[in-house]
Amino acid sequence: MKNPAPAAPPARRRSGPVGWFLRGGWYPFVIVLSLGMLSFVPFVHAAIRTRRPLMWLAAVLYTAAVVTLFVLAGPYRVGGWMIGLLIVAAVHSLVLRQRVWDGTPAPRPTPTDPAIAAVLAARTRREEARRIVARDPAMARELGIGRPDLHRAYDDGGLVDLNNAPIEAIAATCGIDPLIATRIVDARVNGIHFATVDDVFSVTDIPFPLWERIRERAVVVTG
Repeated sequence: MKNPAPAAPPARRRSGPVGWFLRGGWYPFVIVLSLGMLSFVPFVHAAIRTRRPLMWLAAVLYTAAVVTLFVLAGPYRVGGWMIGLLIVAAVHSLVLRQRVWDGTPAPRPTPTDPAIAAVLAARTRREEARRIVARDPAMARELGIGRPDLHRAYDDGGLVDLNNAPIEAIAATCGIDPLIATRIVDARVNGIHFATVDDVFSVTDIPFPLWERIRERAVVVTG
């Protein structure tokens, strides 16, 4: 088996005049050498790099100023305005460079992890299913909410009905030992009908550390 090739060392950031120039030092040069006509370029570059709304606003304003000068260059004398734009943009670009190249990486959108998205979506479905149970128990029974042991079309996000589901479904859905689920079903056999999930903890011997786990996945369909 061949040994994997060694990882390439990280690229070193250039220092000195070259590093300064590459890290935004070229901003004022572009403005001065173009007599202000390319003053928008550094600001567009800064907006793309930082993705900040204020940077985009500055880029739009300088672009509008340059376009306006081109339009007015025919019938009017705009030399003074060009010099003014050059000075303002050059000074502004020096401040801009410090804000863009301050060592802080440009913000990147964080992609949603598919696993996290699935968990959040399931939680949302469970909340909706619980609202149906509270509002319309008859509909909840028809939809099979809390009955993963039945063939059903409705996705409740992973709930189990402590009043009606069998031992295996309660244990698997809540992630508890079947012996614990048996205590819940035994209470039902003895004639206890749960009005709320917390009733289960009052009448059965369920270890306290499991309460929140059961609350997360349990529901009681009454009626």
